[in-house]
Amino acid sequence: MSRQIKLRDLLARKGDPLELEPLTGDVGLDRVIPNPEASSPGLVLAGYTARFVGDRLHVLGETEISYLNALDPQRRRETLETFFSFDLPGVVVTKGQDPPLELLALARDKGVAVIRTRLKTAEFFRRLRPFLDAVFAPATTVHGSLADVFGVGLLFTGRSGIGKSECVLDLVERGHRLVADDVVHITRHGNDILIGRGHELSHHYMEIRGVGLIDIKGLFGIRAVRQQKRIEVVVQLEDWEASREYDRTGLDTRETALLDVRLPIVMVPLNPGKNLTVICEVVAMNHLLRYGGVDAAKAFNERLIRTMRERSEVEEYLEEDYE
Repeated sequence: MSRQIKLRDLLARKGDPLELEPLTGDVGLDRVIPNPEASSPGLVLAGYTARFVGDRLHVLGETEISYLNALDPQRRRETLETFFSFDLPGVVVTKGQDPPLELLALARDKGVAVIRTRLKTAEFFRRLRPFLDAVFAPATTVHGSLADVFGVGLLFTGRSGIGKSECVLDLVERGHRLVADDVVHITRHGNDILIGRGHELSHHYMEIRGVGLIDIKGLFGIRAVRQQKRIEVVVQLEDWEASREYDRTGLDTRETALLDVRLPIVMVPLNPGKNLTVICEVVAMNHLLRYGGVDAAKAFNERLIRTMRERSEVEEYLEEDYE
C-alpha cells in the first residue's frame, strides 16, 4: 500500500539536504503530496492546459521565473491565476530565485505552499526523486527472517516455531549476516526489486525460544548484521510428511509472488538429522550459479538424455551388425 507525505514532513525530513525554505509561512504545509511525480509546469504558463497534470509537486526553474518576469503585470497575473486554478500540492522555486510577488499572493489565497531551494533545478530533481520513490514504494510486512548468505538475500518463511530464527542464528555463527528476524518489512523498488529490512525497535534482535531476546550485533559484532538486503530467494521451511512427494531434481523451478514480483521459492522439509544450515548455504550458492548461467539440474538432465541417446545408437548398430 502506498504511503502519503505532507509538505510539512518533506521540510522536516529533507529540508537540510534539499536546502528548502518556505516562502509562504505555514500556508499549505499540511497539503498531501499525492504521488511521487514532480515536474515543471511547462506550457500551462503559456496558456495550454489540455494536458496539464496538477496533482503533483511543480517546480519553477530559472526558465519559468524568467518567463513570468518578462510578462506585463496583467498578463502575468492571468497566467498565474490559470496556474493556481488547479489543485496544486505545492510549488518549489529553484536556484534561490525570488518569485514574482503575484505568485506568492495567489498561492496564499489558494492555500498553496511555495518553497524555495538554493539547488539548481536538475540537482533538485535528482535528489528529490529517490526520496519520493521510497515514500510511495509499495510495501508489505511478512512473518519470517531475512539473512544475507554469500551475498544472496534469503527470506525464511514457515509456521511459527518451525525454526526460522534458529536457522538464521546458525548461519550468523558461520559468518553470514542477519537483516531481520520475526518481522520483515518489504518494499518494492522499480518493477522487480524487493528490499527487506527489520522493524526499527527490534532491529538486529532475535527471539530464541528457551533463551529469550539476544542482541546479534552485541554478540557477534557489526559484521554479523546489515540494515537492509535485496530479497532474491524464498526458503519455505515445512514439516516433513512421509506421504508427500518432494522435488528431488530441481528441474521444476517453483516461484512465489511478493508485491507482484516473482521470486524463486525452495521448499525444505525438516526431519531429524538434516543439516539445515548447509542446505541454506547450498541454496544461496546454487542461486549464484544459476544467475551466472549454470543450472546443475538442467545440465545433468541434458547429459543423461545425451548418454541414453548415444547408448541407444550403439545398441542399434550392434543389433544390425551380422559380420
